[in-house]
Amino acid sequence: MIGYATLGTNDIDSALAFYDALFATVGGKRLMQMPDARQLTFYGAGPDKPMLVIGKPYDGARATAGNGTMVALAADSREQVDQVYAKAIELGGADEGAAGMRGPEEMGFYGAYFRDPDGNKLCVFKMG
Repeated sequence: MIGYATLGTNDIDSALAFYDALFATVGGKRLMQMPDARQLTFYGAGPDKPMLVIGKPYDGARATAGNGTMVALAADSREQVDQVYAKAIELGGADEGAAGMRGPEEMGFYGAYFRDPDGNKLCVFKMG
């Protein structure tokens, strides 16, 4: 159902270095980069799968992180949740909630939360 979500950045080179290294832990990679001033860069496992896009805002104004806005990344295992969270922190991301169970045990939601260097909030999770 979700095609892609977009996160803004004020430092495209720093953001791409962060996401290149972060997504390498889950098998994601750059799929496409637009050649214009925004440099929208699409990351994912393939163009037919949900993607995350990083780029400069369309209106040319400063990118800001939205309060209450978050992108959740699905992981293959709880171990992968731990790996992605640790990598995000290692790369300069900020902790927003260490890996652990959330909600009712029967839901099996295991997640971790962090912000990228631009302040965008992300979750990495495994259900079950």
